Parts: sequence; C-alpha cells; structure tokens
Amino acid sequence: MAMLEVKDLDVHYGGIHALKGVSFSVEEGKIVTLIGANGAGKTTTLRAISGLLKPSRGSVTFAGKPISALPAHEIVALGMSHVPEGRGIFANLSVDENLQMGAYLRRDVAGIAKDRDRALSLFPRIGERLSQNAGTLSGGEQQMLAIARALVARPKLLLLDEPSLGLAPQVVQLIFKIIRTIVSEGTTILLVEQNAHMALKVATTGHVLEVGALVSSGPAAELARDDKIRKAYLGVH
Repeated sequence: MAMLEVKDLDVHYGGIHALKGVSFSVEEGKIVTLIGANGAGKTTTLRAISGLLKPSRGSVTFAGKPISALPAHEIVALGMSHVPEGRGIFANLSVDENLQMGAYLRRDVAGIAKDRDRALSLFPRIGERLSQNAGTLSGGEQQMLAIARALVARPKLLLLDEPSLGLAPQVVQLIFKIIRTIVSEGTTILLVEQNAHMALKVATTGHVLEVGALVSSGPAAELARDDKIRKAYLGVH
C-alpha cells in the first residue's frame, strides 16, 4: 500500500481551477518529485495534501487514513511535515526556538531531544547558531533550519516545496545530499522543485504538472531522458 494516495484532486481559488483531477501515489521510503513551470499547481498540490487548502473534489489518503477533511495540525500529528516555499521560519525567534516549534505536538521529551540531535547532525551549521535570531541567517541556513525544524516533528512523510529556491549552487548540492540522507534514514519525501535537473537526479519517480493537470509520470531517470521534458524543463535544446 502507498504511504500517500492522491486521487482525482481538484482545487479552486475563487474562479480559478488550480488543480484538475490530479492523481498519484508516494511509496514508503522513496523520493517522489513534482516538476513543472511556475504556476503549474505544484505548491497548490502540496498545500492541498497537508491540509492548508481544502480540495473541491477528490481524496487524499495518508498511511491508509482519509485526510482531506482534517485540519493541518491533525495531519502533522499523523506524521506529515510540510516545509513551505519561502521556508516559513519565525524570523524573530532564535534558531533553537524555531527547532522547538517543530515539536509543538510532541510530549516525549527524550524522543524530541533525540530527533533534534539527529537534525543538528545533518545540519551542523544550524547547531553553531542556536542562540542567533533566525532572521539573521543566510538563505541557505534558513532553508536548513526549515528542514531541521520539520524533522523534529519526526515525520513519516516530508513535503519539501522548492528547497533550492534562490540558493547558491554549492548550497543546493549540499541540500540535495542531505535530502538523500534523510530518505536513507527512513523518511519518505514528496519534493516540489523548480530545478528539474536536480529533482529528477535525486527522485525515484517523477510527475510533470502543466496548468494544474498531470501530463506525464514515470521513473525519474526515464523522464530525465525524455526529449520533450529535457527541452521544456532541463534547458536542453
């Protein structure tokens, strides 16, 4: 059984039909990526899955449980964390306080400490800045903090929205290396990424969104070799 099952998902913003019958699944222990141009519906898909948007039609099932009608905090409690586009860190709080926010639904003190240590071992630069205000971090460090904070919730499934956005190439390489490590340690990832080249390199399966509809799906390596996709998203002409 898939960890996440998205079926016939429609989302409307006012008069705009933002998602049109989107269906795909995410198997446990895999990285699945959604790629597409700006405005294709990638962020909307993640927001509908994590409970930040209510679909007008269709269903989302997580770990065998229908979640489309649940509020976002209940979905987090089931084991899903969402790192939003733009990172969503609390700029006025310290790095340490941001990490504590990741555990706001948990009460198991020893478990929280263990997951916090794990997150800091993945992102040692964050560990060096615990007392610093999060708003004073560089863009790359803020992205690391956003992922570390999500990991403190101990998610089974991590939704990552544009983790490479606006970052220097060497920081992008580092973030993607850590994404691989997170999956190797047992967390499943659904990745939305403008950098289709990096996304298809790291993912097992890819789905291509165009104007709110899925137009192509398959093994990531196959999509990366597809001439149409190479021209449209990989800058190969």
